[in-house]
Amino acid sequence: QVQLVESGGGLVQPGGSLRLSCVASGFTSPYYPIGWFRQAPGKGREGVSCISPTSTYYADSVKGRFTISRDNAQNTVYLQMDSLKPEDTAVYYCASMSGSYYLEPLNQYEYAYWGQGTQVTVSS
Repeated sequence: QVQLVESGGGLVQPGGSLRLSCVASGFTSPYYPIGWFRQAPGKGREGVSCISPTSTYYADSVKGRFTISRDNAQNTVYLQMDSLKPEDTAVYYCASMSGSYYLEPLNQYEYAYWGQGTQVTVSS
């Protein structure tokens, strides 16, 4: 089992920045991709970004504004979010795959373990 705990959410004005953290524990591996997803009220879960040992992936809606990174020594994945927009408002979840092979890194069905989520609100 893998446990994931997100933190770093909050209220920020448009154009502002936040950094989300996801700490993994249990049977983790630096070879397993970690992803960030978000879900806004009344909408489905959307893949935002993913990091694997060799690649990073971003949804078109966040490309150029969000940066994903990983500190394997701390078992932590970060999502730096800059130039935030009101449409970025959502609950953000981190998730871990249970293996190193994948086809669609931003597809939620590739992921086996999920955190509880952290709220991000972008509003003036």
